[in-house]
Amino acid sequence: MAKRQASEALDELAGVASPASKKSRTGELESPLGQQQQQPKSQNGRIDGDDDDDNDDSNDDDDGSAGQVNDTEHPLRAPIRQDAPTEGYDDLYLDTIDRNVLDFDFEKLCSVSLSNINVYACLVCGKYFQGRGPKSHAYFHALDEDHHVYINLETQRVYVLPEGYEVKGKALDDIKYVSDPRYTRREVMDLDRVDRKSWTLAGKQYTPGFVGMNNIKDNDYLNVVVQALAHVAPLRNYLLLEDFSSKTELVRRCSILFRKIWNPRAFKAHVSPHELLQEISLRSNKRFTLTAQSDPVDFLSWFLNNLHLGLGGSKTKPGSSMVQRTFQGKMKVESQAITARADAGDKLRFEEAADVKVDVVRFLLLTLDLPSAPLFQDELEKNIIPQVPLTTVLAKYDGQRAQEHHAQRKRYRLLHPLPPYLMLHVKRFSQNKFVSERNPTIVTFDARNLDMSPYVEPNPAEWPPSEPIWYDLVANVVHEAVRSKEDVADTGEERKTWKVQVKDKATGQWVVCQDLYVDKVQSELLYLGETYLQIWERRREPKGKGKDRS
Repeated sequence: MAKRQASEALDELAGVASPASKKSRTGELESPLGQQQQQPKSQNGRIDGDDDDDNDDSNDDDDGSAGQVNDTEHPLRAPIRQDAPTEGYDDLYLDTIDRNVLDFDFEKLCSVSLSNINVYACLVCGKYFQGRGPKSHAYFHALDEDHHVYINLETQRVYVLPEGYEVKGKALDDIKYVSDPRYTRREVMDLDRVDRKSWTLAGKQYTPGFVGMNNIKDNDYLNVVVQALAHVAPLRNYLLLEDFSSKTELVRRCSILFRKIWNPRAFKAHVSPHELLQEISLRSNKRFTLTAQSDPVDFLSWFLNNLHLGLGGSKTKPGSSMVQRTFQGKMKVESQAITARADAGDKLRFEEAADVKVDVVRFLLLTLDLPSAPLFQDELEKNIIPQVPLTTVLAKYDGQRAQEHHAQRKRYRLLHPLPPYLMLHVKRFSQNKFVSERNPTIVTFDARNLDMSPYVEPNPAEWPPSEPIWYDLVANVVHEAVRSKEDVADTGEERKTWKVQVKDKATGQWVVCQDLYVDKVQSELLYLGETYLQIWERRREPKGKGKDRS
């Protein structure tokens, strides 16, 4: 076949320039008139919108060398960043959001870098990623998985990636509220007055404030303490309303958890204490973790003291934080050395001639000692669990009965004014050199009308001596012993589980919460369990002095 001749001689085209190479649509746009228009850039050299809330998007600077294009290399460039969505596409990608997979209770760490700085949550799969710049983990996730909507867990602002513009509409306000619930003063005042019911995304009904808590492994000791404190009105209202952005991380995470417990627009009828637990494990040097069982009273003492310091409380000045103003009281302690005397019939009887040392100490909770459990079975060869009234074990603080403590006899008496909330610890466990023993004695009580006046030293300037001081039960933490075949085979010891009974003041109904299990319980059956910790609320006015507002 003959070779086809060129239509034009190459000599005639020597002065014609070569056609321009094709470029990706990056920093330059071709105008309709053929002139190149430069896209506006931010101060750091990137083509982007207003990102004044992010400090991680400054990695995509135009350094000039990236814009050089030759015949053999076509470098990849980031798509154009937008200040606002394209006209007519305001709701682009919003239909891909899956509210059923969203869970904002976990610690806010990037799932790739484990960093807690500038973390975003993907609203399509629920995972956490750091940043949203062209070199960030969230940006790559948007390109790899085709997930485009992200929320900043600190500012609650929603963005679309990789375009980078912010979603301004109100369609996602419910997600922002679940991520960081906020309350008005009026809403907080109605928590204990108005009976409110809410529904989850699955249509399950629940009562705000009475929701289950995840037991990740062995953190039920923390769950019962948090549930009990979440129903102490002054502390709860303070943590729901105040701004703690300048406080410690422990205070901030505790406030977030309390706000989620009382959330009336939650997606699920339970919350997870994971975020608070991680901070507690760090601050306590892993004394309290989610993988090992701990004592609720030990944790409560540590938690309240650290919460007091985190709120700006003083170690020496009483009443310097909401924790102390709610729970702290005063007690008089009389102590006397026990001398070895042959004629002493009762070594715990105070001797008039001996010196008596009197101290005034402050307390957050009162410890109650149970009588010793019987060693033998009864005459019918059946084990009978002993019972003791709460008023009997409270007699420890009447100022008359002495106890032996480190070769000293001591007497205790409460002083006015009593705290608004009184915490009682029933001491059930004792440790010796060989084994830990549990006292199964049942403490009987009435959930209303606990009179504390017999245990308080009279002070007419503070309270009329003839008037009772009424307290009503708010929360009751109960211990349950569980023995499984594995426990018996391995150690032979019982496993401890905990549950809490709290009162719904709006309806007067008692609710039992044990991890994710939440159900109603009759007030007459509260004392049937092994009570371990109780919180009592003081009535505002003495009976007969005004209207009872308990």
